[in-house]
Amino acid sequence: MKRIALIACVKQKLPHKARAEDLYTSDLFRKHLEYAKQRSPDAIYILSARYGLLPLDAEIEPYDQTLKTMSASQVRAWAQRVVEQLAQCADLRNDHFIILAGEAYYNTDCVCFGQRPSPGRERPGSFCKALRAVFSPRRGLC
Repeated sequence: MKRIALIACVKQKLPHKARAEDLYTSDLFRKHLEYAKQRSPDAIYILSARYGLLPLDAEIEPYDQTLKTMSASQVRAWAQRVVEQLAQCADLRNDHFIILAGEAYYNTDCVCFGQRPSPGRERPGSFCKALRAVFSPRRGLC
């Protein structure tokens, strides 16, 4: 079983192409990244509204896109893309996920990443349950 940290992207970015780890510049992102690294996970990824699941070393261009401005169908398509990307590098049923993300990722109309955790708390299992629900033929995507 691996430990995988998922960190939400933020609006504040460098004005030029950079490694994903360096592109996002807000205090919140930096604190989430520091917290994730302190947990000694096997992998850390960024949940990007534009690129989906990003490894920290991915070289990307800055962008201005958020889940908050996407339609419900766009969010569902984004969630499906992220789940598919994550399935390529993680065991969705057994790995332990540390999710550091805000309200857009816990929308009551589209619970893509499980129940909202309390600040600083890890939620093993809730992400896996949500992923199973995402792929359930009865419910469709999120």
